[in-house]
Amino acid sequence: MPTSKGQFYDLERIQRWMQAAIMHPGGIVDGIASSQAREHLDIDPQDIEQVLTRSQAMSAVDRLEVYGNAYYARLIECLREEFPVLRQALGEDAFDAFAVGYLQNYPSRTYTLIQLGSKFAQYLAETSPPADDEMPVHWIDFVVDLAQFELAVSEVFDGPGSEGQPLLDVQQLLTLPQSRILDVRLECVDCLRLIRLNCPVHRYYDAVRCNQHPTPPGPEETHLALTRRKYVVHHHELSKTGYELLTRLVAGASLGTALEDVMAGSQVSSVALAPNLRTWFLDWSAAGFFRRAHLPD
Repeated sequence: MPTSKGQFYDLERIQRWMQAAIMHPGGIVDGIASSQAREHLDIDPQDIEQVLTRSQAMSAVDRLEVYGNAYYARLIECLREEFPVLRQALGEDAFDAFAVGYLQNYPSRTYTLIQLGSKFAQYLAETSPPADDEMPVHWIDFVVDLAQFELAVSEVFDGPGSEGQPLLDVQQLLTLPQSRILDVRLECVDCLRLIRLNCPVHRYYDAVRCNQHPTPPGPEETHLALTRRKYVVHHHELSKTGYELLTRLVAGASLGTALEDVMAGSQVSSVALAPNLRTWFLDWSAAGFFRRAHLPD
């Protein structure tokens, strides 16, 4: 492709140079001057018309900025779609301001937009102001936790599910030999996701999704399991002990080892734990947490 000075540049090089310039978080001028762009075309911003011509109304930089603005507008729209409840909680302007800051600090690096918001909760935690009377710590925790919860919902929805797979049902669970129950290893479904939060944001999320106008919840240690059934994401509240037990089972521990670890770490006795176990495992198997049970030979 000829330039205004007669020099030829390979089309692929120009495309990659434009991509680097457009995607740069500092804007088009900084993008043109960046090392990423210069890997493809070593052009200074003032010499851009060697590559792109100007129009009657716009300079070459202005023309490229049209694409840059459209690119970031699309990314912000994707974040709005991924975090709709957080957007409502913060308000449009505040959410967009956080989104712009996030994209500048964590620019998109993958070919797919599925990973775009993967560090949004982390960014909100990193940039949260010190707590004070106007911004109490429970509000900051609420915002960060809500972002983390919505991200988890998206990841479970977009990830591998249990649809079409046989699951361990209640009857199969009850027929396991009781004499060897502690040796059982429960294989969890791929879509099971466990999260620990400082606020019960899932209740706020549910209310907003039902077109209600809830008040943001106060601090309350919260443990959740998320899974997907028939392409619908469900969340389940867990006790702290149940959460710790499931965490170990997901990691591949046998039931006996998982119980020993939980009792040692929480000072919960087997006598105190026993009444809950049957209810938990019946509820968890009914919710589709487990694919199958394994007993060693």
